[in-house]
Amino acid sequence: MIRTSALTKRFGPILAVDGVDLDVREGDIYGFLGANGSGKTTTVRMLLGLVLPTSGEVSLLGRPMPSSAHEVLPQVGALVEGPAAYPQLSGRRNLAVFDAAGAGQGSGRRSRRRRIEEALDRVGLGGIDGRPVRAYSLGMRQRLGLAAAIMRSPRLLVLDEPTNGLDPQGIGEIRTLLRELHATGTTVLLLSHQLAEVEQLCSRVGVLDRGRLVLQQELDEICGPTGRIHVRTPDADGARALLDGQVEAATSTGLLVRHPDAGELNAMLVGRGIRVEELTLERRTLEDAVLAATGTGSDRVARP
Repeated sequence: MIRTSALTKRFGPILAVDGVDLDVREGDIYGFLGANGSGKTTTVRMLLGLVLPTSGEVSLLGRPMPSSAHEVLPQVGALVEGPAAYPQLSGRRNLAVFDAAGAGQGSGRRSRRRRIEEALDRVGLGGIDGRPVRAYSLGMRQRLGLAAAIMRSPRLLVLDEPTNGLDPQGIGEIRTLLRELHATGTTVLLLSHQLAEVEQLCSRVGVLDRGRLVLQQELDEICGPTGRIHVRTPDADGARALLDGQVEAATSTGLLVRHPDAGELNAMLVGRGIRVEELTLERRTLEDAVLAATGTGSDRVARP
């Protein structure tokens, strides 16, 4: 669906994107992560043909970009660097202009009106009036941008922080919408700083750090077991004595034990008369994986 080979972009002496090999497969919800200035948006702008790469190759929907942009982009919905709109026009009028500019699919007025109303309903703006977009809140603008991105039922949806400006209920609604779109066959590339959001939504993750792709993996593999087990027991002292050398942390009610098999550990403890209330496999968090992959890189500027 998206594939790049040694994708590189320089702005004068600044190396913004450094040899990125991105692999977004059909059916993915792919979380694209990185600190501010890591090169995410520049990468996406090259994917969409908005910026030409210095070197490397881009393939979108199996076609080379930007040479195939006219063929490919009508099948792509995008919300990048915030929603674009004519501020003096209403939300509906903005969507009509956007749809007319897209050319092709169902260009008749009745079909366009249907698509506009369906898109507004799906993003929670079905009841908007005729006020101009300049009077919209940030959250409403974000919803309108998402409506424009999904209006033509794209095969690929590229979203840059789609829940920016939304309250918790709105974030939940957009999360549900993305799952529904994915279930009907839409592949999603999601740029986000919200690791919890990515953990709930995404199947694969890529992490950029200072222009380099430092991690690209299935989320289930990234957040796999650490090889340690949390044991909750009222007999913590007895369990610790029995597991000498395997206990990495302990409290009065539990232990963190290095052991390869939870069932085997439980059987051993119970067999020795230790009361086990709960055993839980410790799993890596996405935050741990991102920090391990990126080190101390961030957008902070220290005082000299």
